[in-house]
Amino acid sequence: MKPQGENLMNFLNQSKKLAYIRVEDITPAADQPRKIFDDYELEKLKESIKQCGVIQPLSVKATQGGYRLIAGERRLRAAKMAGLKKVPCIVFTVADETAAVIGIVENLQRSDLTLFEQAEGIQKIITQYGITHLDAAERLGIAQSTLSNKLRILKLNPSQRERIVAANLTERHARALIRLPEEIRDSVLNRIIAEEMSVQKSEELIEDILNPHTLSDKPHPTRKSSIGDIRIFANSLNRLVATLANVGLEAKQQKREGKDYIEYRIRIKKQVLIEEEESPQLKIC
Repeated sequence: MKPQGENLMNFLNQSKKLAYIRVEDITPAADQPRKIFDDYELEKLKESIKQCGVIQPLSVKATQGGYRLIAGERRLRAAKMAGLKKVPCIVFTVADETAAVIGIVENLQRSDLTLFEQAEGIQKIITQYGITHLDAAERLGIAQSTLSNKLRILKLNPSQRERIVAANLTERHARALIRLPEEIRDSVLNRIIAEEMSVQKSEELIEDILNPHTLSDKPHPTRKSSIGDIRIFANSLNRLVATLANVGLEAKQQKREGKDYIEYRIRIKKQVLIEEEESPQLKIC
């Protein structure tokens, strides 16, 4: 049975030893998950190694005539640049499949891989060794849903992946983008990058694109209620004027509608209301 979960960790603890190995005896792995090596970061790491040495050992697997690197190619390159002859290594005695898993796990824990390098590395393990998503998730120590989300972003093309990494966008940005039809992903990605959109803003933008009529199709309850209230009030004024006429009071109603308001004015003749010194007016704006 292949080691999984805690059993994998116990198995690895029993299958490794620490040794100092000549850098010339270590061969980088052909299936190295990390593809991008920043020259500036390598230079900084080289200077650090000159001062303090290689603090975090490399992970290697013994092969005929030497060792194959499992994880730590950036450290190996910087060590060579710093002129080191030997580097500390954890030597694993494991099958190639387990070695590939170790490489992905170490890089995931150290956050050394971009989101797409992580996804590509996981996909390579699944394809190369014919294991299920559940099996891969257990070996990597992550939930199956997390693994599936990481693999989904591989639907983006290489150009889109490069731009997402260069703009320091997140996995959630990438997952939101793949909801869109392929033909509009580039233009939407351009806008997200240009406007430096957060994950939330990006998701809102994409939701609006996918459901453009969601807001416009909804009734506007406030406006309808307002119009209904005005009509009721106008009818009440009409009845008031009619009531004044019925009791012998001469009253006139005027309506004036402006851009931002509707004005109603009721005028009652002064000679009728002897007690009033001025013509009373009712003005509603």
